[in-house]
Amino acid sequence: MTNAANTPIENQIEQLPMSLQIEAARKLAGTTKTQPQMQGITSRWLLKLLPWVETVGGSYQVNRRLTYTVGDGRISFSNVGTQVQVIPQELTEIPLLRGFEDVEVLNALARQFVQREFAAGDVIIQEGRAADQVVLIAHGRVNKISPGKYDEPVVLTVLADGDHFGDYALVESQDTWDVTLVALTRCTILFLPQTAFQNLVNQSEALQAQVDQFRVKLRQPKNQEGEADIRISADHFPEAVLPGTFADYELNPREYELSVAQTILQVNTRVADLYNEPMNQTEEQLRLTIEGLRERQEYEMVNNRDFGLLHNADLKQRIFTRSGPPTPDDLDELISIVWKEPSFFLAHPRTIAAFGRQCNHLGLYPDPIPMGNSAIPAWRGIPIYPCNKIPVTKERTSSIMLMRVGATNQGVIGLHKTNIPDQYQPSLSVRFMGINEKAVISYLVSVYYSTAVLVPDALGILEDIEIGL
Repeated sequence: MTNAANTPIENQIEQLPMSLQIEAARKLAGTTKTQPQMQGITSRWLLKLLPWVETVGGSYQVNRRLTYTVGDGRISFSNVGTQVQVIPQELTEIPLLRGFEDVEVLNALARQFVQREFAAGDVIIQEGRAADQVVLIAHGRVNKISPGKYDEPVVLTVLADGDHFGDYALVESQDTWDVTLVALTRCTILFLPQTAFQNLVNQSEALQAQVDQFRVKLRQPKNQEGEADIRISADHFPEAVLPGTFADYELNPREYELSVAQTILQVNTRVADLYNEPMNQTEEQLRLTIEGLRERQEYEMVNNRDFGLLHNADLKQRIFTRSGPPTPDDLDELISIVWKEPSFFLAHPRTIAAFGRQCNHLGLYPDPIPMGNSAIPAWRGIPIYPCNKIPVTKERTSSIMLMRVGATNQGVIGLHKTNIPDQYQPSLSVRFMGINEKAVISYLVSVYYSTAVLVPDALGILEDIEIGL
């Protein structure tokens, strides 16, 4: 082992540093810095793509034509072990019982349901058999099948958890079923026999009045969308008497109130005073806070139970996949219910990947749509934008939304209010709240927003999609 004492003097001179070392230089030089980065920032396509409508007075009223059809609803259940029961108040989601408030009668109805289990492939309802019961699907997926023109069975739709069938047979003169229900998966089904329902009708004047009122609604003239009919004459004889008519309106139109997301940004005065170079600390704190608020805004616009799109879609505009994963056939079915100038799909990135796998399996390679320096996946020329705010359940299922947007198209719109006090961005304000005794500056950051679906067929949802790994 050698040391400096045994090393020749000329070699020692060569080992001495000839310039300032990098480690030392860093002590005196600043580094090239980025702005503070935030992994939670996403593309937020929903906020970019929705047309925004100025909302004066903090609320937006959606007026529609009067409709005589009562919208179907999904029914919830409770269970103790393997025994499943319908929640009595949930029976009012059936069109026949919508608005019915007699709790005793609802409890009595709920007790009359009989539970049965079916395996995949079992026939639940057979076409041609007596139509004498109401069917509630507590769990599982069911094919609704009708005979085709050439005797080949045709799948009309897929029913799933919370759906119901057969309630119209209780009040209409229908002797036999005109469709067949076949279990796609293992199913738990609740049945209400017509005799049990009729016995309760005979015992309850309130229920009898409810049934009579429903029959009147069924007889009202209406178009295929369920709206009050506008009587029009065409191809009539000269000087024929023309029908008189008018377009009736809903008496209680829905009003969408602007929602708000808020937070209080706190900045220490010492940080704001001394550490503002090369970047303004207050501005950077505010920028990241606003990014977080905008992310929360998009989340609420998708998931809020009052105005979020996932919960505001009409029940008739919700469909299920035929096999589990999202296939091209399923997206075609979704287009068929939002067929009037559909604007775009919205799906979780993992759902888009699952759809891509199905296309690959079938040998299909849809043309993407150029978007800046990249490309957006598309189907039938309709772009599929990613949105990680659409939830993925623990069972690895999710949803795809398809919407038509714009007020002139009677579509989906975003609601906001601009020119608010202390506005920092459209519909977003930053208000100075003062400095406390600990020398901390506070700013109230608020953003106001909501969404509205102007007519039901502007928004469709493909639900319970299996996205796999």
